[in-house]
Amino acid sequence: MKIGTIKQLLLLTDGGSNAGEDPAAMAALALQYGITVNVIGIIGDSGRTEGLEEIEAIAKSGGGESRIVEVRSLSETVVNVTRQAMTGTIYSIINQELREILNNDASVESLPPEKRSEIAEKVEDIGEESTLKLLVLTDMSASMKSKLPAVKEALYDLSVSMQSRRGHSAFSLWTFPGKYGAAEERIGWTTNANKIAESFPHLASGGITPTGPAIRQALSSFFEMDEYDEKSI
Repeated sequence: MKIGTIKQLLLLTDGGSNAGEDPAAMAALALQYGITVNVIGIIGDSGRTEGLEEIEAIAKSGGGESRIVEVRSLSETVVNVTRQAMTGTIYSIINQELREILNNDASVESLPPEKRSEIAEKVEDIGEESTLKLLVLTDMSASMKSKLPAVKEALYDLSVSMQSRRGHSAFSLWTFPGKYGAAEERIGWTTNANKIAESFPHLASGGITPTGPAIRQALSSFFEMDEYDEKSI
């Protein structure tokens, strides 16, 4: 079974976009281009929960995973969500093939237990060996200031986890708001995941939260990467 390249946009935010397009609509646009949008909503010490419904809506529209976590649980959640979303993408492809081969109601869940177990093992292998393009989009608005040390730690743990994969991996880091636009590319596509965490000491927070425009702008990076890959073949 050929899975192809798994493309993910991982959004880290405390919610509450306040400028530009609806971020859920932009996540739906990403999904149309085969890019899954996963969202981790970060709750600080104050326990503020505004914007959490928006976080869930973005992930649902983007076909991805969403989690609401406290700062101290961020690192583990970032790694788990990334891997779970990869597994979900693979299962979606398998279910689609089953429907084409068998019937419209076929799915992995409808198979006998022994077959489900066999597929689960295959999915784990495919997840480790498939090509992954992961773009991390981090909210740097004023409300995120106290959470940035935890974000940096989480991205370091993610880089360690992703480098242990057998398959080819490429990473990019964007932040928003940008200096001259809704978002800004901090680290262009690289196979060195360490660069994502290493860039964080130089980042400062402040400004509004243009989540929707930031997603739209970050998507352009996937298209440019695809064009580069085609020219390299």
